[in-house]
Amino acid sequence: MEFDAYEQEILDAYDRGGLVSVATPESLSALREAAFATSRSDQRVNVRVSDRDLSGIKALALRQGLPHEALIASVIHKYSTGQLVEI
Repeated sequence: MEFDAYEQEILDAYDRGGLVSVATPESLSALREAAFATSRSDQRVNVRVSDRDLSGIKALALRQGLPHEALIASVIHKYSTGQLVEI
């Protein structure tokens, strides 16, 4: 897989330990709870997303300490239950 310069910069920073989580214990707990709730899925969905969007999602998931699939499932769960709203 090839990465653009920005993505490579993020990966390099991660590899050398230069990234610091900004997640609070409360936000991590909420994300883990959502990931657990959505991990018991009984349906599979295939969705095509742009490389740029997927890279962004993977970077966000990395910062939260979650697999990107769990983050995507969490976002879908929050949206479908009205917890994710437009600001």
